[in-house]
Amino acid sequence: MATFDMVFEGGGAKGIAFVGALEAFSAAGHTPGRLIGTSAGAITATLLAAKFTPAELRAAVTERLSDGKPRFSTFMDKPTKDDFSDSVIDQSETMEAFNSVQPGLLGRVLGKLDRGVLDALLHTSLYAQLFSFEECGGLFVGKAFLAWLSEQLKGKGIGKDDTLQDFHTKTGADLSLVASDTTDKEMLVLNHRTAPQCPVALAVRMSMSIPFVWQAVLWEESWGLYLKRPKAGNAIVDGGVLSNFPIRLIAERDDDIMGGADPNAARNLGLLIDETLSVPGVSAEGNKPQLATRLRTVQRVTRLIDTMTEARDNDAIRQHQDEICRVPAKGYGTTEFDMSAEKLEALINGGRQAMQAYLSAHRFA
Repeated sequence: MATFDMVFEGGGAKGIAFVGALEAFSAAGHTPGRLIGTSAGAITATLLAAKFTPAELRAAVTERLSDGKPRFSTFMDKPTKDDFSDSVIDQSETMEAFNSVQPGLLGRVLGKLDRGVLDALLHTSLYAQLFSFEECGGLFVGKAFLAWLSEQLKGKGIGKDDTLQDFHTKTGADLSLVASDTTDKEMLVLNHRTAPQCPVALAVRMSMSIPFVWQAVLWEESWGLYLKRPKAGNAIVDGGVLSNFPIRLIAERDDDIMGGADPNAARNLGLLIDETLSVPGVSAEGNKPQLATRLRTVQRVTRLIDTMTEARDNDAIRQHQDEICRVPAKGYGTTEFDMSAEKLEALINGGRQAMQAYLSAHRFA
């Protein structure tokens, strides 16, 4: 039995496969050491750091609503007018466009009705999404995800406002979450050393904010500094933009970010979502990803993100092949949160089989 420092790749709904992998990992008697994750991997790493058992992880990701739909399907939560502050509306591009209309009948009408017209538009679902895309960087709000995560952490004694330092104190876990700062153009590794005052739930929310899909998160002044540098007002998005599989953080020594931990003190294990590997038991027809929305913008962005994240971290992957368990996810979509129960179970089972094969091949079984 061994302790492994673990890194979990980002991949949206495809990250559900990690549940099966962790079932096999735990059944073999192994334990996690340091935990690092990006996007969906950040969710898994956080729940694991909060002492979720594999059974509890399974229950969390397979939860169903009263109508039978997956709880995860609510994560694509469309904005309403109430999701936009007066300042956001008044300073929006739409208001600027209204104000720039040349004098004339239309200009006189819009000059009197511009805010009323915009308020009326924001009461329509499609326009509210487009307004959110333009003004907030994403078509969906992300509140439903944050509510779900806070609910999960509450069951382990972690409050919705608990910071990364609070989380470390309560759990003893060394958790790091990767996000991307689009204002300062840098990768952030959020943990109790680099950003102790940042709320843990919002750190995860930042890490999973796929650009243009979910609204970017603006760093609040109350969250303190990052590596002793101010970040207030900066727009933070999905860590996968810069590093979707940050295995170097457990494979190399980094005094500032990782506290100088010895990378050789524990074995390293990266869980990589491999879209070239078919999921056992899923037919060719069932292997076609279903997009969680019909909005064409989301479909285009989803395909772009899938392509972009697959190209990242290739050098590190090549260098650490023996430390990577490849989890099959061919045909599954990043935003396919409403997949059927059968397809979800197949994904979990694929993760389990992949981990069993990895442990057996490396004589850890």
